Amino acid sequence: MNTSIVFVGGGNMATSLISGLRHADWSGERITVIEPDDTKAQKLRADYGVNVASSADSESLDADVIVLAVKPQMMREVCEGLVEPLGDRKPLVVSIAAGVPIAAFRQWLGADHAYVRCMPNTPSLIGAGATGLYADDGVTDAQRSLADSILETAGMTAWVAEESLLDAVTATSGSGPAYFFAFMEAMQAGAVELGLDEAAARELVLHTALGAARMAIESGDDPATLREKVTSPGGTTAAALEQYAAGDLNALVARAMQAAAGRADSLATKLLDK
Repeated sequence: MNTSIVFVGGGNMATSLISGLRHADWSGERITVIEPDDTKAQKLRADYGVNVASSADSESLDADVIVLAVKPQMMREVCEGLVEPLGDRKPLVVSIAAGVPIAAFRQWLGADHAYVRCMPNTPSLIGAGATGLYADDGVTDAQRSLADSILETAGMTAWVAEESLLDAVTATSGSGPAYFFAFMEAMQAGAVELGLDEAAARELVLHTALGAARMAIESGDDPATLREKVTSPGGTTAAALEQYAAGDLNALVARAMQAAAGRADSLATKLLDK
């Protein structure tokens, strides 16, 4: 790819995308990382053959795409520091920071850039991510395709039609890995209580989760159909699922996801109020 990309921030999520891009044969010479931590920057250079810079200047920001990969609480200061070195250039700006709305970027970085907001999740670190994306009105079809090609190196991508739906993405795939980790944690504890040792419980739970996910992805059946196929009337699985129904699992999950989405919305509101 001849596209040049600058990552502002060299943390875990940026590293996962850089790794994906390099494995997808993007040239390291076309990738620059602006990272003030010299140890982190030199590791990125050594591991992936990318260019590194300690701070943003006109030369380091001479790129087709800028990926903003810093913590949300640092984003305003970082964006305002990019305005002068960017000058009149208008690269595609891709944000992977949770909860920072495009309205904030327009205030801090400029109103006339093309912006794409993304919500990747932590499995992106192993190339198994799920990322929701939103493109504002100034993004061309070519830029949208470019953003997709960058993020899909870390896993699957899904576009939403309205920026507000990124809160739903956050509640679904952004925070979602933690839901499954919590469920696996509870299953492991239950297995130990039933008499299995810690090692056996862990392996059985993790591989059961992996197998179930693979079946859901590869079989073509929806989760409800798969659940029905493994649930014999009056059997062991039915006995367990009756306990979930008695605890109103669907309502509990819905409340949890609504809480995550509500928190994402409130964080965005606070950023705009500053």
